[in-house]
Amino acid sequence: MLRGLRGLRVFLQRGSPGRPHSSHCREGEEHPASPAETTWKDRAETVIIGGGCVGVSLAYHLAKAGMRDVVLLEKSELTAGSTWHAAGLTTYFHPGINLKKIHYDSIKLYEKLEEETGQAVGFHQPGSVRIATTPVRVDEFKYQMTRTGWHATEQYIIGPEKVQEMFPLLNMDKVLAGLYNPGDGHIDPYSLTMALAAGARKYGALLKYPALVTSLTLRSDGLWDVETPQGSVKAKRVVNAAGFWAREVGKMIGLQHPLIPVQHQYLVTATIPEVKALKRELAVLRDLEGSYYVRQERDGLLLGPYESQDKMKVQDTWVTSGVPPGFGKELFEADLDRLAKHLDMAMEMIPVLKRADVVNVVNGPITYTPDILPMVGPHQGVRNYWVAVGFGYGIIHAGGIGKFLSEWILHGEPPFDLIELDPNRYGSWTTPQYTEAKARESYGFNNVVGYPKEERFAGRPTQRVSGLYDILRSKCSMGFHAGWEQPHWFYRAGQDTQYRPSFRRTNWFEPVGHEYEQVMQRVGVIDLSPFGKFSVKGPDSVTLLDHLFANVIPKVGFTNISHMLTPRGRVYAELTVSHQAPGEFLLVTGSGSELHDLRWMEEAVVRGGYDVQIHNLTEELGVVGVAGPLARQVLQKLTVEDLDEDAFKFLQTKQLQIAGIPVTAIRISYTGELGWELFHRREESSALYHAIMDAGREEAIDNFGTFALNALRLEKAFRAWGSEMNCDTNPLEAGLEYFVKLDKPADFTGKHALKQIKATGLKRRLVCLTLATNDVDPEGNESVWFEGEVVGNTTSGGYSYGIGKSLAFAYVPVALASVGQQVEVELLGQNYPAVVTQEPLVLPEPVRSRRQKQGGTSRG
Repeated sequence: MLRGLRGLRVFLQRGSPGRPHSSHCREGEEHPASPAETTWKDRAETVIIGGGCVGVSLAYHLAKAGMRDVVLLEKSELTAGSTWHAAGLTTYFHPGINLKKIHYDSIKLYEKLEEETGQAVGFHQPGSVRIATTPVRVDEFKYQMTRTGWHATEQYIIGPEKVQEMFPLLNMDKVLAGLYNPGDGHIDPYSLTMALAAGARKYGALLKYPALVTSLTLRSDGLWDVETPQGSVKAKRVVNAAGFWAREVGKMIGLQHPLIPVQHQYLVTATIPEVKALKRELAVLRDLEGSYYVRQERDGLLLGPYESQDKMKVQDTWVTSGVPPGFGKELFEADLDRLAKHLDMAMEMIPVLKRADVVNVVNGPITYTPDILPMVGPHQGVRNYWVAVGFGYGIIHAGGIGKFLSEWILHGEPPFDLIELDPNRYGSWTTPQYTEAKARESYGFNNVVGYPKEERFAGRPTQRVSGLYDILRSKCSMGFHAGWEQPHWFYRAGQDTQYRPSFRRTNWFEPVGHEYEQVMQRVGVIDLSPFGKFSVKGPDSVTLLDHLFANVIPKVGFTNISHMLTPRGRVYAELTVSHQAPGEFLLVTGSGSELHDLRWMEEAVVRGGYDVQIHNLTEELGVVGVAGPLARQVLQKLTVEDLDEDAFKFLQTKQLQIAGIPVTAIRISYTGELGWELFHRREESSALYHAIMDAGREEAIDNFGTFALNALRLEKAFRAWGSEMNCDTNPLEAGLEYFVKLDKPADFTGKHALKQIKATGLKRRLVCLTLATNDVDPEGNESVWFEGEVVGNTTSGGYSYGIGKSLAFAYVPVALASVGQQVEVELLGQNYPAVVTQEPLVLPEPVRSRRQKQGGTSRG
């Protein structure tokens, strides 16, 4: 026996990993081993690599949905890896939006899985409570509640009395409130996986183990040859669900998946009399300040801390040297010293722990991505290769992800938008050093306050910096966008320059207002280099783009805004399409959509057999935006090209020189003001920027960042991809009819579905709201209320410096979409009056100019 750490008594010998107990098994009872399959298939629709809960869930869902020839290959036995030693927590809660759907689908599946398969799953649903012990945590709970009303998940803020009722062993001295999710709880991971496996077999899937995948070869016809010691399988697609072995699988085909194993520890106590005396099971408790979770384990407690960045241990040798070949159901040596701070806080909050005996310490590997979210979906650059890897919370994600991926595979598009899990959010800039730094930060920050506009700074900057980074970094607060550093807002003399996130208006509110005025009244410069940029050319380029985009193809020398739609008519992407020369195009998308959009286009090329070459120019080209009423006046000083209104029209594109530097100039600006985007070689960004700033001294030129850009686009009612439109929305309800040409001859993707949607009629519409608030502004995803009921949700929002009010886009029922309609928007626990307003609040400059020429009035 070891005398315990600060009161805890530990009855484990150092170096002995112990084994976690499952909730439903009797003391000393081991899980029975499941028989391995003896049959073999040499052909498969889908081969899944990895027999953890995620891989088995996908096999279950695909087979149940009717896919024949689903084969799962596991190198040793089911649950070997991270699944078998997981703590098994299940929760409806997630700070994201659509990941709530994944959690919801998981729990609803687990509730009926035992009845369906006849396999016990050990599912306990006592609910869970997150406790707030500081005022800012209460604000965070209110912030999360605004995002709950329009979801199916139940969630409530409860007072201290209800918290104590849910967890009567808690010291209530510091507790201010709780965030309560009924239906939360925990499940035995081994039993869950075996039940999913039973279901998968029932519907016809083959689960083969041990079956080590030794090589993957992509054939010229897009099929895969999957080799194992037992034989080979020819597969239509491969799904990597190999857990902490996923990097090894990726290396077989030349991919370096940004994954890193982290050691996560939890401990289990012996029987605690006060727990045994309880008449009902304790709710799962999460102490966010202490950064740990506690749940009941039989008549004792299971306690799992998330250690700080400086204490936690990353298994980096697995990244440099690979996972030890025999590692499967082993654990690491316990290290309670790393948990000392968290255990002290736990014993203060749950005093019975001071007298508890620890009988088991589990220290096992879980795999993290840099941002803690898994990588789910098809991978850009490799045909028919899918991933479901990087699950730091695999148990709660497994059921929902299996359903989500199976529907995507079977129907050719995701059932709802989950771009935050897109594996293509990472690229060559995601080095092992970056991955480790971010995984360490993400694990250590597991329970930090989740603010809007949150920035995390570990691993930054990456190699992906624009040519203006060194010039601007001391002048502004940088944001992180797909590996790039991009100015959010610029410092002003005498003002607080620190990063101070808040749920209310904070120190960047006034500086952003000055930048807004700079663009509206004079001229501003912005670094837009993070844009995703592609060259498309070839004999079939026009035919390809006409098939991909809902808009017409612009004439040579012009640009338009176009949308790629899914077969169901949802908005997969928004790009600007510039026709630079006959059959040669420059396509531009948002920074976070670069490889997401490239994959979609590349797959269309292969599927249609088009003779087209697509080149990713994102890192080759820098982009400087110049906008404001004096933009033409400044730029004209630097070029012989006539920039007059009649010579260089709105949405025109030209090749010219600015200060002797070759640029592709497009007369377009997301600010809605007179402006140009100047595309140039990245190494010439500095010279171009300095020339523009020197030329604009007389006009009092200055910088502006993306926060001001957002304020400007909101007033102009410009939609943003990822907010107002994504794979959850169609372009008609999003107000994008102008960009969708249903009468064009080409049968573009989604055309048939959109015609049906139009014929059936819309159920909701996107509207612009003005709000009467105080010191809080909408961000997006807040609940919209009408007559005491939630009727919709905001998509994005902010403060209008032009009219002095908060603005928000929101989806509401068609019956509530008329101008003048009054609704309410929930912000930080309070419903604020809101009015549907005529949009845009400020007319874009091209419209103002056209009306002035026509002799009309110019609103805004």
